[in-house]
Amino acid sequence: MGFFLVQVLTGLSSAAAVFLVASGLSIIFGVTRVVNFSHGSFYMLGAFFAYTFTSHLTGVVGFWVAMLLSAIAVGLIGVIVEILILRRVYQAPELFQLVATFGVILVIQDLALLVWGAEDLLGPLAPGLDSTVNIFGTLLPEYDLALIALSLIVLVSLWFLFNRTRWGCLVRAATEDREMVGALGVNQTWLFTGTFFLGSLLAGLGGAAQLPKGGASLLMDFEILAAIFVVVVVGGMGSILGAYLAAVLIFEFNAFGILILPESTLVLMFLLMAIVLIVRPWGLLGKPEAPGQLGQAGPPELPYQLASRPLRFIGMGLVLGLFLLPVFADDFTLVLVIEMIIMSLFAASLHFAMGPGGMVSFGHAAFFGGGAYAAALLVKHVNAPMEIALLFAPLMSGVLALIVGWFCVRLSGVYLAMLSMAFAQVAWSIVFQWDTATGGDDGILGVWPSEWASDRMAYYYLTIIAGVGGILILRHVLFTPFGYAMRAVRDSAVRSESIGIRVSRQKWLAFGFSGFMAGIAGGLFVFSKGSVFPDEMAIPRSFDALIMVLLGGVKTLWGPVTGASAFTWLHDEISRFDYWRLLLGTLIIAIVLAFPQGIAGFVSNGWHRLQSRGQKNA
Repeated sequence: MGFFLVQVLTGLSSAAAVFLVASGLSIIFGVTRVVNFSHGSFYMLGAFFAYTFTSHLTGVVGFWVAMLLSAIAVGLIGVIVEILILRRVYQAPELFQLVATFGVILVIQDLALLVWGAEDLLGPLAPGLDSTVNIFGTLLPEYDLALIALSLIVLVSLWFLFNRTRWGCLVRAATEDREMVGALGVNQTWLFTGTFFLGSLLAGLGGAAQLPKGGASLLMDFEILAAIFVVVVVGGMGSILGAYLAAVLIFEFNAFGILILPESTLVLMFLLMAIVLIVRPWGLLGKPEAPGQLGQAGPPELPYQLASRPLRFIGMGLVLGLFLLPVFADDFTLVLVIEMIIMSLFAASLHFAMGPGGMVSFGHAAFFGGGAYAAALLVKHVNAPMEIALLFAPLMSGVLALIVGWFCVRLSGVYLAMLSMAFAQVAWSIVFQWDTATGGDDGILGVWPSEWASDRMAYYYLTIIAGVGGILILRHVLFTPFGYAMRAVRDSAVRSESIGIRVSRQKWLAFGFSGFMAGIAGGLFVFSKGSVFPDEMAIPRSFDALIMVLLGGVKTLWGPVTGASAFTWLHDEISRFDYWRLLLGTLIIAIVLAFPQGIAGFVSNGWHRLQSRGQKNA
């Protein structure tokens, strides 16, 4: 009996800690529609600030004052980020704002490293709550009970704020229809700023409250990021009560699930999220998303056009330059270009589903890494040659994408993105834990090209043929009847259905083809590196592809190639410095502010203006 009650209370304590952070994310997204990846960084800062403040403020009163000061400090940092960065890109495509928050993550990472150092910091126990409670013979830390009480206080306070104050009513109105709120004369600018302050404050409070339990470390931001997104999506985007119920459901499920299947700790919450979204696509207390461009709001997208003659000549010149590059470049440059081509194909495959298909995926690395592992397993366990493995890789990735897509394409927007991430996390956990087949965390080593392709120059030309060829195939498909039907479904599912297009099947096949092409990139990747590790299927790799697409421009066909090339080159050049994340994050933020439509989007718009001017003069 005591053990059962302690497990329940332990689950509630874990849920309380995550709810404090997730509630802030839910508030920010509900009003501003910003998918704030930097929310985990605010949580991390809360813990570091609490460590600093508790070093100077002692005693019971001093401890809780330190918690409050930490939350306020993080809230003010959130205001600075909103005013200096996000306010300037609110009119950009919604998901492009995600790139800005990714840059904020990198900047905060290195600033925290500079101020607090690389070592994990252990904070003090909460004064007066540093003992345990005996519950029928089983001990429970007193601080766990305090966290549960704190989460309930925050939940009730937020309910009162949003239901009994004028500002709260405006926030709820903006969550329902922010355009109408603006039309009624409400200053949306400061409403957004106030919302961001509150959301960041709650993230900081969550981090500060976590200090006595787990200390402060530079890994805290990414460790909690997936959990808070899962809680917010399962609860329903923008629903505070939904986030609380989701946190309780997930962490109670986790508290007892690990007793039955200890190996399932890595995927339990993702499995639960998948089940909830399949049964109720908009979460427990969420509402169906309004029809739109699925995260691509902004200026209307221009129809794709076949490349003009000048652009074809430019493209042919670039390809010719790639073929002639080995004459002038050294091996290091060839290795870098090989990686740029592979990442360009990976990003282009994601763009195929995300741009023309309107299906945003946070789990595309499952197909990239799946292709790499499929090729590596065939070579390692069957002694298959490289040629067979390269053909096998996209087939397996395509099959995996069709399985995942069968569930995902019934959803839209952020819910589709999060369900794809759930399936990707399940796939990652399989390769991470299946030691006998995949090598687990040690990966699979010794996966080298066939003898004829073992020379660096030979593999370079193989990568050009397969990588550039794959990108051109993706582009060509967009101008086939299948591509036109796919874009019709993206723009209006109802109209597409009325003219005989089977919407679900069209999206499903597009999702599968996107995964197939990512598998080609994965196969090329594993032979270029000679090894593959679970990291290639992890969430950060999916985010890398997403950043590449958005950095280049999601509304242009050459955006993913431009973004992938720029991101890979910048990462290679800047990672040699001690504080490379600070420099890379600053550059990404600068690019976002300078080119809100992406690098290729900016160039494309300039090209169209130049052509229009020439036609007028003629």
